[in-house]
Amino acid sequence: MLKIALSKGRIFQETLPLLKQAGIEPLDDPERSRKLILDTNREDVKLVIIRASDVPTYVEYGAADLGVAGKDVLLEYGGQDLYELVDLRIACCKLMVAGPVQMPTLQRRLRIATKYVNITKGYYADQGEQVEIIKLYGSMELAPLVGLADLIVDVVDTGNTLRANGLEPKEKIADISSRLIVNKASMKMKHQPVKHLVEQIAAAVG
Repeated sequence: MLKIALSKGRIFQETLPLLKQAGIEPLDDPERSRKLILDTNREDVKLVIIRASDVPTYVEYGAADLGVAGKDVLLEYGGQDLYELVDLRIACCKLMVAGPVQMPTLQRRLRIATKYVNITKGYYADQGEQVEIIKLYGSMELAPLVGLADLIVDVVDTGNTLRANGLEPKEKIADISSRLIVNKASMKMKHQPVKHLVEQIAAAVG
């Protein structure tokens, strides 16, 4: 049995065609079904539907053999017991520093709102700059508007939400796409089926 961890939404929808080319199709739509473990047309493969930020945890601890996670989530997570094997080239965006078009002059440390605390710490540490980081879970664009933070670090796709709120991208931290990850133990214990599935998905990516 192989369990593949996926998150609902864009990643799931963009992973479906790749799985289909590998001969795997879910029997239920996760947007309509309340099931968290979906059967597929293959008896030896199940899909586990979880939050995007939890995918690396499930894979690292072996609750799922494989998973699909954004590079932003993997950079923030920093797990050791998983392999990042294939860039699926889906759900592409950029991880950016963004803020007001006109930045005021500050007499204190920069305050940055983000859910990517580890990435942000590392990014500014590499520049030798000490910043104050405020962890938020959503609506990042609001933070500079109400004076909670000076800048935000978040994923940016079209940039429309930034512009609508008087913000602009300032610096790019990383290009983001979704990656196929595999549990290290599964790679050893279930080597043949895992390797075969990885090869099929890689071929589908092209």
